[in-house]
Amino acid sequence: MNADAVFPAWRAPDWVRALSSTRRGGVSEGPWGLADGRTGGLNLGTACGDDPVAVAENRRRLRERLPAEPAWLRQVHGCRVLRVEDAPRACGPPPVADAAVTSRPGRVLAVQTADCLPVLFADDRREVVGAAHAGWRGLAGGVLEATIEAMCELGASPASLLAWIGPGIGPRAFEVGDDVRDAFVAQDDGAGACFVPLAAPGKWLADLPALAARRLSAAGLATVVPSGLCTVGDPQRFYSYRRDGQCGRMVSLIWIAR
Repeated sequence: MNADAVFPAWRAPDWVRALSSTRRGGVSEGPWGLADGRTGGLNLGTACGDDPVAVAENRRRLRERLPAEPAWLRQVHGCRVLRVEDAPRACGPPPVADAAVTSRPGRVLAVQTADCLPVLFADDRREVVGAAHAGWRGLAGGVLEATIEAMCELGASPASLLAWIGPGIGPRAFEVGDDVRDAFVAQDDGAGACFVPLAAPGKWLADLPALAARRLSAAGLATVVPSGLCTVGDPQRFYSYRRDGQCGRMVSLIWIAR
């Protein structure tokens, strides 16, 4: 894996390590390769149709940059949060969850995305970190709040938490229907400001990062840092399911340095 990664521009404690991968630096080809069709994609997802041998090599390259094997999840757009204490199992399916937290040094948390938001958390005072996969369903369902609650059970506090919203679908690319808008406005009238009406009746552009930031602030976080990076608008750097359909997955990672 090359050095083409995205690093949070936040003022996290010096014991925090975090990054998001891009589509570059691997061996995948075809829809999982580079934007121009060449071999070289760093697809890290095992369930999106790519050659398992290529995915294994991509994960091996990623592992070279990490202190341990990531705690991979089987994400289902839900709100379950996994507390990672032990090293991941060497075999068997990954646990079903859409977020993970830990206070153990060296445990690498990982969430995969290809338009959904990766949200990384670190406490400024206690050695506690978290990672969440937030598509619109998980976001409306409370996955961020569930992650914060799980971190607080490990000694964190909302007032001392930092959150970074990583690369995801941007506000000019996420067209949704009334059902999505209603899911957020039913919980928060002010969330309506995150939707721009389109010419077609019942169609809106949704600002998913702004919706996430709004929920994080409501949960008590004072420091929320958006990456400002849109996966749909940057095919050279990012996979995007909405743009391409069949595609690879990036991964966002966070851990406590030993």
